[in-house]
Amino acid sequence: MICDIVIIRDGLPLLSKSFNDTSSSQTLFTQGDNLIMASGFFSALNSFSDSFEDLGNISEIKLANNNLKVSFLRDSSIPNLIFLATYDENSKELTVQNVLKKISKTFLQKYNHNQILEWSGRKDTFKSFEQEVTRYINEEQDKIKPKSNHNVNDVLNSLGIKIEDTANSIIARVDEIEEKNLSLPEYYKHIPRFTISKKINPKFYLTGETSHKVFYQIDGKKSIELIAKELSIEPEKVYNISKNLIKLGFISIF
Repeated sequence: MICDIVIIRDGLPLLSKSFNDTSSSQTLFTQGDNLIMASGFFSALNSFSDSFEDLGNISEIKLANNNLKVSFLRDSSIPNLIFLATYDENSKELTVQNVLKKISKTFLQKYNHNQILEWSGRKDTFKSFEQEVTRYINEEQDKIKPKSNHNVNDVLNSLGIKIEDTANSIIARVDEIEEKNLSLPEYYKHIPRFTISKKINPKFYLTGETSHKVFYQIDGKKSIELIAKELSIEPEKVYNISKNLIKLGFISIF
């Protein structure tokens, strides 16, 4: 699991969040002097690697006194900005790096460069971002939780549901869907194609976001039915919007 997330710039911690109360990582990443010294050390370590072209960037190190590893992610758009995570043997480096990428992307979307570059050192400046960090960590924790050992049949029986009845219900639903699809009008399979240059702004001619989405889905290959499926709307809506485009002289249906 991921134990700590720290965001560092110029050797100072902008934000630190711990997710493991019993981990020895707390000796490194606690609020106070230890946090600042550790942040300065790992920042200097990354800067040191820049001094040697053949050495490359440091992306991971192993802590000798425990089973934790430290993973780094640097963002080239802001000098000396480092996203750091500690994690144990239950997580893979690639997984941790992906989490750091999500955190860094969201962080740089929420705070502009001036806010980060001109940070005054106040501890609560980026406090609200802890919610985003927690969300990404929880998502990752959910992925590695052990699966339930309960037998599906036992669970259904405990609820008074027979698996045969459930299967029959599913089959009935599939038959209903297939019957519905067979009854679809033939013109839903027709393909709308542009008869003029597509370099027009649909907002000048069509009203509603749905109409604009349908317009951009038309590529001369997708049928009305397929466009409706990709946009999760009724085929009849796509058909009516297509009729309006025909009246405007923009498309034909084949």
